[in-house]
Amino acid sequence: MELSRDELIRAVSGQMPEKRWKHTQGVMESAVLLAEKYGADPVKADLAAILHDVAKYWPVSEMEAVIRDNGLNEELLQHDKQLWHSEVGAFVAKRDYGIDDDEIINAIRWHTSGRVGMSLLDKVVCLADYIEPGRDFPGVHHIREQAEHSLEEGLIAGFDSTISLLISQRRIIYPLTMLSRNDLIAHL
Repeated sequence: MELSRDELIRAVSGQMPEKRWKHTQGVMESAVLLAEKYGADPVKADLAAILHDVAKYWPVSEMEAVIRDNGLNEELLQHDKQLWHSEVGAFVAKRDYGIDDDEIINAIRWHTSGRVGMSLLDKVVCLADYIEPGRDFPGVHHIREQAEHSLEEGLIAGFDSTISLLISQRRIIYPLTMLSRNDLIAHL
């Protein structure tokens, strides 16, 4: 059974610290604006944004169990735990919150890594997560500037920022993020 928007907000906001809920509200606002600007469905963008970090504060062991027990993408378990919440969140959105729209589920699933062949909604939610008003990290202004004239250029700038940070920290880069970036560039 699908919850109303208000019920969804109550359920999701109760699973995270206030600071993360403020971030989620910023992503909701940014996703709707991007959807309206670039022709995606603003209602779907809002729903995906509400749920995008639903599993972010789950214990790592619980996220791992959901991935293993439900035949989800186990390759993620070999990579940074920060990637796990999007896969688990997509599963939970369907199982616990009655979201049966594949477009919304996929936007939740791919909001951290991107994917090859991103849908319009995937791009909107992923970019909204980078540029929401509360975000403050080196390069965010450049990403916001790019987002003003191109969803794809904004995302490329976002992925470039993430990849550069991971390189500077000598951390492993999730291959799908590189492939997503390359796919966006190839299509421009």
